Amino acid sequence: MTRPTGLLLRSYLVAAQAIPLAAPGLLRRRLAKGKELPDRWREKLGEAGLPRPDGPLVWLHAVGLGETLALRGLIVAMAEKAPGVEFLVTSTTRASAEVFAANLPPRTRHQFLPLDAPGYLRRFLDHWRPSLSVWAEQDLWPGAVVATAARGIPLALVNARMNDAAFARRHRWRRVFADLFSRFGLIAAQDPETARHLSALGARDVRVTGALKAAAPALSADPAALGQTRPALGDRRRILLAASHPEDEAVLLAALTSLQPRPLLLIAPRDPARGGEIAVRVKTLGLTATRRSLGQGPTGDVWIVDTFGEMGLWYRLCPVSVIGGTFGPTEGHNPWEAAALGSAILHGPRTANFTGDFATLAAAGAALPVTAETLPVALTTDHASMVGRATALSAAARNGLAPLVDALTALAGLE
Repeated sequence: MTRPTGLLLRSYLVAAQAIPLAAPGLLRRRLAKGKELPDRWREKLGEAGLPRPDGPLVWLHAVGLGETLALRGLIVAMAEKAPGVEFLVTSTTRASAEVFAANLPPRTRHQFLPLDAPGYLRRFLDHWRPSLSVWAEQDLWPGAVVATAARGIPLALVNARMNDAAFARRHRWRRVFADLFSRFGLIAAQDPETARHLSALGARDVRVTGALKAAAPALSADPAALGQTRPALGDRRRILLAASHPEDEAVLLAALTSLQPRPLLLIAPRDPARGGEIAVRVKTLGLTATRRSLGQGPTGDVWIVDTFGEMGLWYRLCPVSVIGGTFGPTEGHNPWEAAALGSAILHGPRTANFTGDFATLAAAGAALPVTAETLPVALTTDHASMVGRATALSAAARNGLAPLVDALTALAGLE
């Protein structure tokens, strides 16, 4: 397997040997702030929290919540293709671990990725002994990539996404990326733009396979919570603002004040810690709000569902969803979670982070772009005809995973 050839990569690997000097203290400080799980933070030191299952194991890594959830469709398809294979998913954030635990695909377990120090990675790889290492989107840890390749474990990069701004940030480090990409046996991009950028950074034979988010299975929902919440909502028309930011909330709340009778607006903030802030804003507009995190039910104009891991519940209960991040600089969030659960998709004009996804939905008449001016009418319109088209696109994406699955199983010798 190719050895590190660039001075920058060699320098990084030398510097990474010092990570253990600071890592335990840093992780303990994060633990004190609630940013790490008390019973699992030592996984980031390479200490396994679970036993290794028997048989071949595919290790997949994604950085955060959305990227981790997007891997589920690929895992399901690989599990069907290779019935004897087990799966390990790693990520780095607490939220990704907690939500993924409620949405585990078959034969799958989760661990935190160790910090990028040689000793931590050695412990991790000695324990898990993967047959294949699959990295998703943009998150590559140089030490982990080099250590994995040095053991002869095949590497793949899937669902890669890189817009012009991300490419510009990485271009100065192109020699490092070229060193890393030389270790990958398969590199798959979401779109042609990403493929061009990866090639310019030194990747070879980049294939375009589309986005994995569209192929992800529906998010789960706790049956007891579903049974308790549905009657509490009654017959009121329900609108979900999903993964919201302040700019989205301002537009939705302004539209809500203009409507009579008012639908019930459920606001699921991207950061649930903002629930109190949102409640104050609602009240300044003369509307009433309740918060799920405080045990309050949907008795006001707005129900702030400020909890983690319940998006599958809200999409099931709301016939219409407005995708957050599309009225401000966040530039959108994943629309496919709503599509998979039959909630009609509305979105604002700012979708740069998911341009291809929203374009695909729009071309099929499966989503409706709105502005602050057109939103009030859209909130009172029946969008049932869009739902079937969006669901069909999700199903087609899942069926389209076969070529990538075949390539990955062949790379690992798991056919």
